[in-house]
Amino acid sequence: MKNFDGPLMSVGELIEGLPCGIALVNGDGNIDLINHRLTTLTGYSVDSLVGHDIHTLLNSPGCYSQFLSQMDEGNNKAEKAESHSERHSLRCRDGHEISVDIVLSHLDRKDGPWTIVEVRGISDDVPQDVDPSDSLSPKAISDAKIAASLAESEQRFRMAFEGSMAPMVFSDRDGKFLAVNGAFCAMSGRIKEELLGHDSKHFTHPDDIGVAEEAYHLITSGVIDEYRYGKRFLHKNGRVVFAEVSICAARDELGESSYFVSSVRDVTEERELSAQLSFQALHDPLTGLANRALFDDHLFQARSRATREGKFGAVLLMDLDDFKGVNDSFGHLVGDQLLIEVANRFKGVTRTSDTLCRFGGDEFLYLAEGLSSREEAEIIGQRLLDTLSEPLIFGDICLEQQVSIGIVVWNGDGADNVELVQKADAAMYEAKRQGHGHIAMFTPKIGEEAVSRFAIVQELRHALGCGDVAMHYQPIYDLASASIVGFEALMRWHHPDRGWIPPDVFIPLAEQSDLILDLGVFALRTAIEAASTWDVTDEAKGLPYVTVNLSARQFHDPGLVPLLQIELNRCGVDATRLILEVTESVALVDVTETMNVMDELNHLGIGIALDDFGTGYSSLSYLAALNPRIIKIDQSFVRPKHDKRRSDTLLEAIVTLGNKLNMTVLAEGIETSAQLDRLNHLDCELGQGFLWSPAVPGEDVGAMLAANNPTTPLDH
Repeated sequence: MKNFDGPLMSVGELIEGLPCGIALVNGDGNIDLINHRLTTLTGYSVDSLVGHDIHTLLNSPGCYSQFLSQMDEGNNKAEKAESHSERHSLRCRDGHEISVDIVLSHLDRKDGPWTIVEVRGISDDVPQDVDPSDSLSPKAISDAKIAASLAESEQRFRMAFEGSMAPMVFSDRDGKFLAVNGAFCAMSGRIKEELLGHDSKHFTHPDDIGVAEEAYHLITSGVIDEYRYGKRFLHKNGRVVFAEVSICAARDELGESSYFVSSVRDVTEERELSAQLSFQALHDPLTGLANRALFDDHLFQARSRATREGKFGAVLLMDLDDFKGVNDSFGHLVGDQLLIEVANRFKGVTRTSDTLCRFGGDEFLYLAEGLSSREEAEIIGQRLLDTLSEPLIFGDICLEQQVSIGIVVWNGDGADNVELVQKADAAMYEAKRQGHGHIAMFTPKIGEEAVSRFAIVQELRHALGCGDVAMHYQPIYDLASASIVGFEALMRWHHPDRGWIPPDVFIPLAEQSDLILDLGVFALRTAIEAASTWDVTDEAKGLPYVTVNLSARQFHDPGLVPLLQIELNRCGVDATRLILEVTESVALVDVTETMNVMDELNHLGIGIALDDFGTGYSSLSYLAALNPRIIKIDQSFVRPKHDKRRSDTLLEAIVTLGNKLNMTVLAEGIETSAQLDRLNHLDCELGQGFLWSPAVPGEDVGAMLAANNPTTPLDH
C-alpha cells in the first residue's frame, strides 16, 4: 500500500475486517488506530493502546527503529523501502509475552508518513493461495492480504450504503453532496446527477433554509459531535417531505471535520398521522368543531388575556329545543345530520377570534373574546339564534328547529372554566323556562335558583330512598251517579325543612335526569299495590281503577311493559283496572313508537288516558289514531280565567267529540256546583276536583270507598 488519502475513519473501517492484528502508527510513533483482532490477541482495550507509543506493545523496539532507519536511508535511493518483517516478542496486557510475526509497512498520506503494523500470531494460517515456499516476500504477502481485505471491505460498505432503505448522504464541509444513495434520491424525487456537487438549499422548504447550515457550524466548531434536526424538503413534484436528519462528522488525525455523514428519515406519514390524532383528540368527530378539551384550553387563555387587556369575554351555552323528539321521530341518522347542519350554520357567524365547540349531545359552547360590553354578547347570541330562522331540510324532511341560549359575561373576575360553564348552563335553563328560542343572561338570582334546583334534585333522590316521597289519590267520580269509579295517583313530597314541595316544582327537575325513571317506577309499583287493597261494599259498582301519570322518558322506556306485567302479577290486580295517563306532547313525540307501545298495552288490557286534552296538538287525526280510553279535559276549559264564552264553546265541542268517538270524557279541576251542572248538561261522564276532595293519603282511601258518596260540595 503506497498511499491512501481517504479519511482516517475509512481506513479504520477497512482494517476492521482483516484476520490479523493491525495498528496504524503516526509519524511521532503513537498508535492512532487498531482493529478488534489486535485487542483480542493482546488483551489490551482500545483505550489502552490508542494514543500511546508503539513501544507499549512491542517488547523489543528494535524492529520499529530499524524500519524507520531504512525509511530514512531509502530517501536517498532510487526505491524507498516499503516494509520490514521480523519475528518478535509481543507484550500482552497480563504481562506474558507471545511470539509473533510483525510486518511494518509504509503508508503515505498528505498529512505525513504513517506505518501499518501487522501483527500475526505463529498459529495463524497463511492464506491458502500463498505457497510458503514461494519467493514472495512477507511484504508482498502482507500487501496482497491488505489489498484484498480493503477491496472486500469497500464492497461491503458500498452494498450497505447503496442498499440501505434509509436515505444517506456524504457531504463536504460546505454541505455539497459527495455521495447519495438510492433511498435519498427516491425521497427527494431527483437522480444522483441532480444532487452531486450541490447542496440541499435548492430543494429545502424556504422556511427551513439555514437549519442544516447551523448543524454544520455546530459540529465544525467542535461544540458537538453529532446533531439531529428536523427540516422539510421539497420533492421534485412539489410535495413537502418532512424529514428527521442525523448528521455526524468524519474527523482526520488532527480532529478536523473532513466530511459529514447524514442519515435521513422520512417522517411525513408520521407527522400526518400525528396531526390527525391530535385533531381527533381536540375535535368532535361528527361536526369537526372543537371539543371540550380544546374549548377549555382556549377559555383558560382567554381569561388571562381579558385580565391583561381589561376587556370582556362571554361563554354561550346553546341547547337545541326538543332534539330528542327529532331522534325519536326520524331516527338518529337525521338527528346527526341536524347536528352537522346546525354546527355549519353556527360556524357561518362565528368570529375568527372566537371558539365554537360541541359540548356534547345537542349542546354547543361558544367562546366570545375581546368584547367591549355585555351588550355585545347578547348581539352574538341573537346572531346565533337567527341562524335557525330558516327551516332545515333533509330530503323530504323539513324541520323547524329552535335553540335556547344561556350567556355568562366575565372580565377576569376570578371565575374558573367550570364555574363559567355552570353559570352559562344555569342561564340556559332559565331561557328554556321562558319557552323555545329564547336567550337569558346569567344573573346572581339565576345562580341561586340553579343551586336551589340542584339541591332539590339531590334531596329528592334521598327522599325517595328514605320514604319521604309518597303517593296520594284523588277520587274520580261518575257525574251521573255521583259515585267513585277510580283514583288518580299523584306524587307528593314532604320535605323535613321546606314542608310540602309541589309536584310542578320537583317533577320538571327530575325529568332532566334519570331520577324521573326511578320516580316513575316507584309511582307504578305503589299505585298498583294500593289498588290491590281497595274494596267496595256494593259489588255492582265494581272495583275502582287507578290512573298513573307517565313522563315521556318512562312511556318510551323499553322496560315499561315488562315492569307492568311483573307488578300486576305480583299484586294480583286485573290489567283493566290500570289506566296510564300521558299528555298529547308525550304521545306525539314519536307517533310510530307510541302506537307500538299502545298496541302492547291494549293487548294486556291496560287503558290509556290522554291528559290535558285541548292544550297540545289536539289533532283529530292523531286522536283517531291513538284511540285512548279516556280523554281528560284540561281544567283551563272547566274554570277559564278569560273569555268564558269561548272556553264554554270549546268545552262543549270536546265533550261532544269524545262522546261521538265513544271515548270516556273526564273533566279535571271541578271546584263549584255550577261547573258540575254545566258538565252534566253537556253529558260529560267523569270528573274530579276539589268539589269533592283533593288527593288523599293511601290510608284514607278505604274510608272514602266505604262511604262512596260525594262529600259536601265546596262552592267557591
